[in-house]
Parts: sequence; structure tokens; C-alpha cells
Amino acid sequence: MPSIPLDAHEWVSFDDDVSQRTWMVDVTFIESNWTCIFNNGCQGVLTGPTPELAQGCCSYGAHFTDEADRQRVELAAQRLTDDQWQFKARAKKNGTTKTKKNGESTTRLVDDACIFLNRPDFHRGPGCALHVLAMDNDESFVPLKPDVCWQLPLRREDVVLDNGHMVTRIAQWDRPDWGAGGDDFHWWCTEDPAAFTGATRVVDSMSEELVAIMGDSSYRKLLTLVNDRARRGTPLAHPVVRRRH
Repeated sequence: MPSIPLDAHEWVSFDDDVSQRTWMVDVTFIESNWTCIFNNGCQGVLTGPTPELAQGCCSYGAHFTDEADRQRVELAAQRLTDDQWQFKARAKKNGTTKTKKNGESTTRLVDDACIFLNRPDFHRGPGCALHVLAMDNDESFVPLKPDVCWQLPLRREDVVLDNGHMVTRIAQWDRPDWGAGGDDFHWWCTEDPAAFTGATRVVDSMSEELVAIMGDSSYRKLLTLVNDRARRGTPLAHPVVRRRH
């Protein structure tokens, strides 16, 4: 019997009559115990290991998915205080976002990282100022952060089939998903065993993000499928975990 390829993932798919689409979800990843290790083993995404910078995946700024995404973040930025945001004064002077000649919008950079990233010398510590805002006000960070930031490392991709039907794929962000620049990363979290040490499965720990992507009813259907599948057999462990063992 042929062995299972080390890079193999398993998927589930189901139709959603409400949004008129088919969801296709990487269950190997969402059943894994991946967890964000920002400032706790994260080496960053530069060309060499830079844990001391505590930049995580914020070194290149955030690319907005659309104009609504950009406007939502700019409104959230107006709520930030000097206590929460290291670069509030800089943002007042130059703005928080920029639009390139090709129409692509991103967050501005300050000292080679996202303007929203508080650095290790800030009195609130390193991390996203928008996340600090959410914690201080006991609210969700999802409506505050750029789409790509609150979703990571989940990746949503919409594909329209020839017959017009929508298939929405939810997987992990991999190095190739960043394009040619991904090859330059010294490190990426979904490749490192150190990031697969969470206390719960991604489908549980990132339930808020999955609900925001899929809607509550589709998430509950996904959770039922995942739990039923786990009861019926042994799911395929994530490739990083299989390599570790």
C-alpha cells in the first residue's frame, strides 16, 4: 500500500444554500493545534531570523482587499489614543494608508514595518495597536483590523466555476500564496512545529474568524462535520506534525 505523502491535506466540502456557494475547507489545518506565537518564538518574515524585532508578519504592511476594507481600518484608527498607538502622531501627519500607482492600497510603513505595529520599546509592549484597542474596549478585533490581518493564517479564496457557481476555499496561508516574495521569507509559521502547540484546534480557537468568513450557520455545519469526522476515525495529522514525529 503506498504511503501517504508528507504534504497531504484532507478537505471537507458542503453546499450553502443561503450564500449560494460551496465551501471547501482544509480540515487538516483547522483540526490542527496551530497557534500564533507572536513575540513567543515567532522569527518574523524577513530574510533572516529577527525575533528581537517582534514584527511577526507585519514587516511589509497590510494589503487591503478592497476600498471598504481600507475605509473600515481608517475609521478604527481614529479611535486610537496615544496610549494605545506608538505612531499616532506620525499618522496624523502622513496618514495611515497609501495607494500605489497600480491602485493597490496598503497600510503605511514606519521604520520598515506597519504603522499600526507598536515596537518593543513602546510602553504597552509590541503588537498591533488595533488589537490593543479591541482588548481595552473588550470588543472584537475583526471589525478593526485589515481583512488579511484578522484572517491570518486562514486564507479565503473565491473561485467562480464556468457555470457561475461560487466555490469558496478556506485553507492555511502557505509561502507560495505570497507570490515571489514568499520565497524570501526566512521563516513562516505554518511550516514550524513551534506554532503547532496550541491548547485547542484551530476550528475552536479561531471560531470568531471562521464565523466572520463563513457566517454562523455555515460555521456550525462545518464544526458538526469536523466533530463527526473525528469521532468516526483518526484524522490525518498536519504535515508539520507528521514530520516532527
